[in-house]
Amino acid sequence: MKNATGNLANLVVVCVCVAILVAFFYFTLWPMIKNNYISQTSCEKAKCLPKPDQNGMVTCYLDGQEFLCKFKG
Repeated sequence: MKNATGNLANLVVVCVCVAILVAFFYFTLWPMIKNNYISQTSCEKAKCLPKPDQNGMVTCYLDGQEFLCKFKG
């Protein structure tokens, strides 16, 4: 019985650690990845001005919205 209780405690610790890692990924890393993907695809679909500003950014337009993208040449 003592051995089974020890195994159960280990299982609970492992489950809590996995839950913490999943929550960290879902609430911290995933929003950054998603926003980067959305901005990257928006810049590829948009129509941009031909000349960049002094920071290397170019003004782009997509669906009536104006935003900045990196100039790709």
